[in-house]
Amino acid sequence: MAVAPQSPPILSVSALTRLIKQALTESFRGVWVKGEITGWKRAASGHTYFALKDAQGAVLECVIYAGDLRVAFDARDGLEVEALGDITVYEARGRYQLRVRELRPAGLGALLLALEELKRRLQAEGLFEPARKRPLPRFPRTVGLVTSPTGAAVRDLVKVLRTRWPSIRIVLASVRVQGAGAADEIAAAIRRFDRWGQADVLIVGRGGGSLEDLWAFNEEIVVRAIAGSRTPVVSAVGHEVDVTLADLAADVRAATPSNAAELAVRDRDEVSRQVAGLAERASRAVRARVADGRLRLSTLTAKYGFRNVREVVRLRQQQVDDLLARLAGTVRHALRAARQRLVAAIARYGLREWPRLLAERRTRADEARERLTELAVAQVEARRLRVQALIDRLRALSPRLVLERGFCIARAPDGTLVRAAQALAVGDRLSLEFARGEADARIEAVRRGGSHGSEEESAGR
Repeated sequence: MAVAPQSPPILSVSALTRLIKQALTESFRGVWVKGEITGWKRAASGHTYFALKDAQGAVLECVIYAGDLRVAFDARDGLEVEALGDITVYEARGRYQLRVRELRPAGLGALLLALEELKRRLQAEGLFEPARKRPLPRFPRTVGLVTSPTGAAVRDLVKVLRTRWPSIRIVLASVRVQGAGAADEIAAAIRRFDRWGQADVLIVGRGGGSLEDLWAFNEEIVVRAIAGSRTPVVSAVGHEVDVTLADLAADVRAATPSNAAELAVRDRDEVSRQVAGLAERASRAVRARVADGRLRLSTLTAKYGFRNVREVVRLRQQQVDDLLARLAGTVRHALRAARQRLVAAIARYGLREWPRLLAERRTRADEARERLTELAVAQVEARRLRVQALIDRLRALSPRLVLERGFCIARAPDGTLVRAAQALAVGDRLSLEFARGEADARIEAVRRGGSHGSEEESAGR
């Protein structure tokens, strides 16, 4: 009896799809695929769907599940990328797809590896050490710019610099900031500024862009030029999130080109407020010193009881006040004349001569202020010496000094002064005033002064 052949098992579509999925998942796990993004779309669920295609027209569906990966760059259609993931099957439609676990721009991996290697080598040489970084000058007169002459970066730099300090001198070294040869131009411009030697600070940078756009500022030649610059360097490359090797080598790193300008020069209005505050403090200190001197002088005159001295001092104080008022008027007149000469000079020579003329006028104003201050101090000192001399003369005329030498003053009981012995009689009482204290006395004898000696009137006469 013949046996009928056994027929193969019949699979459902779902069963076959699961078998295919299992085979593909086990065979194609952790594969890198390179292609161009097309159909990039983020669903409401948080998943991202797109496809990769190559030059031959082959297309691979891809999915990034929410929570699997956060794309750290601007992924968009037409961008060539490299994707790492596992091949899986979408059973509902029977299509295989790549579940992406890592995504990066094509060629970026090699760039990043080269960048990390260069960073480690330069860091080992000490080019990024904080100890070698220098502070920026407080009041630079000339700022050198190493950037492209076109674009928003140079406009922002010039605008902020002029706003914060209008008289600042800006010198631009025009260079390319991306592409072949850009790094050589940037390094050469930094070295030219060093040879020139008139820039107080350099700002090296450009606007934002991709890693490839900013790559010139990761080149070794640029990093070494910045680290070897004798002029302090502010790095202003890209946006705040962009960090290049030039940022690490520079003396100061700015978040943006505008921020670099703010770090390089101070705000003129803020400096003016600080100067005004210091001037007010100095004025208060002078007034307090003068008031203290007046108080000490008033105490001195009251101590010795010289009424006229107080009037003399008041007169001298009034003269000093008058001299100070005249001095202030002279200073104002001198400053007004200097300002007029400065305006005339600016009109003749233009803004290019502004820094030099301003420095000369500032020097002359300082010298005039010093001379006027010395004159005022000398006059006040002369007045003080004259007042002291008058005080000494008045003290010399005081009867108290005569008493200190051993003399005394005799007064009758009614308080009148006794100037001659003949005005007294035996038995009269007197009050004697000494330099320190008084005493009562009674006349025992009277000797009248004469040309042939003295006559004595005794009690028995």
